[in-house]
Amino acid sequence: MKHETIASWAEPVPGAAPMSADDLLKLQDGAWRYELVEGVVVRMTPTGLEHFDVTRRLFRAMDRFAEERDLGIVTLPDTGFVLTRPGERDTVLSPDIAFVSAASAQHLPAPGTPERKKYLPLAPDLAVEVASPDQHHPEMAEKARRYLGAGVRLVWVAWPATQQVDVWRAGSDAPVATVDGSGTLDGLDVFPDFVYPVTQLFG
Repeated sequence: MKHETIASWAEPVPGAAPMSADDLLKLQDGAWRYELVEGVVVRMTPTGLEHFDVTRRLFRAMDRFAEERDLGIVTLPDTGFVLTRPGERDTVLSPDIAFVSAASAQHLPAPGTPERKKYLPLAPDLAVEVASPDQHHPEMAEKARRYLGAGVRLVWVAWPATQQVDVWRAGSDAPVATVDGSGTLDGLDVFPDFVYPVTQLFG
């Protein structure tokens, strides 16, 4: 997937006017996944079973780990994060999996408030993307850099086709490591003490 757009990992919606985060929240269309990048609404096709399998395995492990240790919350791709940078139109991205630490979660709107129905107004501490068959390294690198530029501390980009995971850290312009089947994912200081074998991730 390569598009001459502000978000090369996705397809711009033809004819769509610039949107805000609130506008995107009202967009109802089950045929696509939508994100917003500097006011430009982009869409991604639904994913296949392989994508689901990888996401499900890692989400279950991360969610159980976080809950047992009261580390924070782990979200799935139906959760959007407002990652708008100063002076720009709204950006809302929805990682396949994200971790928000307990310290960061203290800044979330209280349960029962209207703001709780909106996208999360912060950057997750860890964002995970599982690449689809039509997504390639240059596009996903662009997305990883956008996460890091918005304050995400650690990004994992999983590649089912090669059974590898690129690891990105804040301050880096390229992956700091690529982990294959002989290695493990490590939450480092972002998701402390969490380790997960890459062979298990890809089944």
